[in-house]
Amino acid sequence: MSEEITVLLVDDHSIVREGAREFLKAQPDISVAGEADSGEEAVRLAQALVPDVTLMDLILPGISGIEATRQIKQVSPRTQVIVLTSYYEDEHVFPALRAGALSYTLKDVRPKELAEIIRKAARGESVLHPRVAARLIAEVRQTKRTTPTAFADLTERELEVLRLIAEGASNATIADQLVLSEKTVKGHVSNILSKLHREDRTQAAVMAWQEGLMS
Repeated sequence: MSEEITVLLVDDHSIVREGAREFLKAQPDISVAGEADSGEEAVRLAQALVPDVTLMDLILPGISGIEATRQIKQVSPRTQVIVLTSYYEDEHVFPALRAGALSYTLKDVRPKELAEIIRKAARGESVLHPRVAARLIAEVRQTKRTTPTAFADLTERELEVLRLIAEGASNATIADQLVLSEKTVKGHVSNILSKLHREDRTQAAVMAWQEGLMS
């Protein structure tokens, strides 16, 4: 990272970009490298300018800010994306973070706070608005009470079989415990490996432990 932090502003409202630009111009260690009013333009400029940080609105003409974030991380992996938006609902937060956004804040952020969020992003440090952080905590707590999403495609019976596989049970033992024939168990094991894209039962067992199915 250069000594001066370069920033790409992405928002379809010129007044928002102008306000951010004027404030950031007053920061001695931050410069605005470019501005975009659409997702496509944001990706093009990110590839051309390789900014340290991109301030990304989510609702844009053309491709969304979420898709633009995903593409920017592909064409300029070193660029850190800060979502700057008015939305904090789950359907915006989680897809944006999955797309590669490092930080997520709302447009009610104070200018000095925004400058500090930019500095932290340039150092690879994430900042989440309190409302967003609260949603993530709630999601984590809910996830702990439910089946890990990695196994969402498995049936209840297949989950039972997988748990026993992870405990080291043989097909014969699984058949006895679940009152099934070994042929039926073999069929379940085959389906499990196929759905989880694993080559053998050992890999499936490791995945069950790593993804929290056995916790």
